[in-house]
Amino acid sequence: MQKIIPILLAVISFTSCMKGKSVDVVIHNAKVHVMDDKNSIFEAIAFKDGEIVEVGPERQILNRYSADEYIDAQKRDVYPGFTDAHGHIMSYAKQSLSVNLVGCRSYDEMLVLIEKYQSKNNSKFIVGRGWDQSLWKDQKMPDNKRLSELFPNIPVCLFRIDGHALLANDYLIQKSKVVEKVKADAELNQGGYFIMNETDEFTGIMVDNAMNPILELIPDFPENKMSEKILEIQSELYGYGITGVHEAGLENSELKLLEKLIAKNELHLNIYAMLLPTEENIAFAKKNGVYTNKNLLIRSIKVYGDGALGSRGAFLKEAYSDHSGHHGYLTTSFKRMSEIADLCHSIGYQMNTHAIGDSTNRILLELYQKVFNKNPDHRWRIEHAQIVDPLDFNLFAKAGVFPSVQPTHAVSDQRWAVSRIGEKRMIGAYAYKSLLDQFGMIAIGTDFPVESTDPFLTIHAAVQRKNADNFPALGFLPKEQITIEDCIKGMTIWAAFASFQENQLGTLEKGKDATLVIFDRPVESTGVYTPNFAHTTFIKGKKVYSVE
Repeated sequence: MQKIIPILLAVISFTSCMKGKSVDVVIHNAKVHVMDDKNSIFEAIAFKDGEIVEVGPERQILNRYSADEYIDAQKRDVYPGFTDAHGHIMSYAKQSLSVNLVGCRSYDEMLVLIEKYQSKNNSKFIVGRGWDQSLWKDQKMPDNKRLSELFPNIPVCLFRIDGHALLANDYLIQKSKVVEKVKADAELNQGGYFIMNETDEFTGIMVDNAMNPILELIPDFPENKMSEKILEIQSELYGYGITGVHEAGLENSELKLLEKLIAKNELHLNIYAMLLPTEENIAFAKKNGVYTNKNLLIRSIKVYGDGALGSRGAFLKEAYSDHSGHHGYLTTSFKRMSEIADLCHSIGYQMNTHAIGDSTNRILLELYQKVFNKNPDHRWRIEHAQIVDPLDFNLFAKAGVFPSVQPTHAVSDQRWAVSRIGEKRMIGAYAYKSLLDQFGMIAIGTDFPVESTDPFLTIHAAVQRKNADNFPALGFLPKEQITIEDCIKGMTIWAAFASFQENQLGTLEKGKDATLVIFDRPVESTGVYTPNFAHTTFIKGKKVYSVE
């Protein structure tokens, strides 16, 4: 008996040493996708105080650590939290508070939705968002005649799905004096236009800079309502396993609202914010430089280079195939873009520029080349890179330009893209594989609320080149499909690299943030879209979402 006691004590001591490292959470019986260069997959992960302690084999992790919580993942996939590399939380919140016109199938249905909204809300200024004439039978842009008849004494402003065009009623047009202001202002005139009908009468639709006098009149939604919607959006994103958003364009007042929610410990999403180049935001950037406030990081300025293809505002080298003589336009002058580029370089910020048309992309690639000569690791981004002249693809590598793309745009636009630009230019359209081959990385987002926040629709669009209805059957421009591995990298490690956060986020490696998601179903891509959701979502070790 005396010989047995020392042996038992030794065993207890050995076991205590093996299990002596205390952590907060151990996830085991899992498929932990590290997303490192080796594409490592392990069975378990341990984290403490918001940081990953170790990833490894099941037995090793369970023997080495004692946890406050053990999670049996039941063989589910575990990935770094997904990042939407181009989204609009503030626009989504405003859309949720406006008349929701997304998916309406006709002008008649749009008017009915507005009437129902107004009967319930009795708003003094009606704002609607999301109409898309390409879903209507005739696919023609509407005019405001019936809208003005229904609402003769109240302002009504209805934004197209892309946010680059709006329909206003006569009351608002007269109140804003938009026609007179646009005619008198060369910048508004050159960076936007009015849509006229066959008899050269104003339809009430204005595009890009021509909208500005209207935008100045739209009242802000109450801060408490905006806050409520932002937190609802956060919950929606968590449910998809999205833990971060690159917020693509913030006003200074919107930045302050996000900081209030962070101060209240209510907003936990990782937000990489792109500031709009307003006077207030430029003053903020010059004063603060690279700015961090808990889960908020700011070191970029968002510039709108041109408009959208759907509303024919994208700037093309050759005229639109369905609008003779019309090329689109730059919405920000080259002189102004050059000034912003100099500012960004001087304060260590990215310049992230919206560029849809092949002409805009070429202009930006040449402008970015100048900063590459000074700093090859600038990571400046082109947002969308939607139509690129095949002769210009090599400039992405030459100028070190990071492509930031949204695959669901391709399968949404396929209904009408050929009519806009013709077959010839489709060779360089929505060309995600070509962009990836040139630069070696792409950042992937959705541009929500223009598209759905669902990252599995993104995967389906990028890999299968199909929409949620699995159309077209053979995929849209299938030669430009990418692999599911590369698509997920675009939402994890490459998105982190595109925002200077690769040392904290994007892979499940020791020392990085414990920001990860256990998915309910296998993360895969087949010929048929299958919904998937998060089972459990963590941000810096904190469980922010669970189906349980």
